[in-house]
Amino acid sequence: MLLKKQGFPEESEIVLCTVTSVRYNSVFVNLNEYNHSGMIHISEVSPGRIRNIRDYVKEDKVIVCKVLRINKERGYIDLSLRRVNEGQRRAKVNEIKKEQKAEKIIEFLAKKLKRDIKDIYKEISDNVLKKYDLLYPCFEDVAEKKISLEELNIPKELAKELKEIIDQKIRPAEVSIKGNIKLVSYAPNGVEIIKDVIKKGMDKNIKILYLGGGNYSIKVKAPDYKTAEKTLKESTEAIISYAEKNDVEASFEREEK
Repeated sequence: MLLKKQGFPEESEIVLCTVTSVRYNSVFVNLNEYNHSGMIHISEVSPGRIRNIRDYVKEDKVIVCKVLRINKERGYIDLSLRRVNEGQRRAKVNEIKKEQKAEKIIEFLAKKLKRDIKDIYKEISDNVLKKYDLLYPCFEDVAEKKISLEELNIPKELAKELKEIIDQKIRPAEVSIKGNIKLVSYAPNGVEIIKDVIKKGMDKNIKILYLGGGNYSIKVKAPDYKTAEKTLKESTEAIISYAEKNDVEASFEREEK
């Protein structure tokens, strides 16, 4: 990774490490995101009795650890491997993968502009990291049009080229939820009435498909679940309200995630 955070990590912070040395009762590592090394005592490698520490760690293995204690005067960082749960491990690995993707975007930009990647990385990160902890969350906000690179004081021409690549490489976050609507009309022109009923719930982020037997599938896409639920609620309420006013039997059932 190109990114190296300044100073020391915080206690309880989850960090990515690379094993440099395995001793009889301890493991030494480099913290990938900081210019520091740390130590894992054998009691913090795994719960229970450990017969052979090398059954758990080996040199050059990349591991996710939790920061236990920091002695800034001596430069000591005590870490734990066993206190990282699976959810924390996955979240950290995912965070690092995203940051590596952000660095790939900068690498692509550097090649396009025929500039040194470290120089262009510094020019971008010096501005971005004043507002963000990492690059990828910023690029994600740019892709979702929540912020512009110019707002972060990135030079106009550089910002233009970078945004083009971000738009190509990062899709805005999206979630989808579903439900089923049943509509029945006994009127002679029932088909036409139901078509009008369906139109009341249509939106650019909503897809309604006929399943047969008066059943319809309704699918909503949105940037987050809160927005999706709100959109689905408004759509189905509009459909049911219009249906009842036109003597159409209507019911809605939410499809579980």
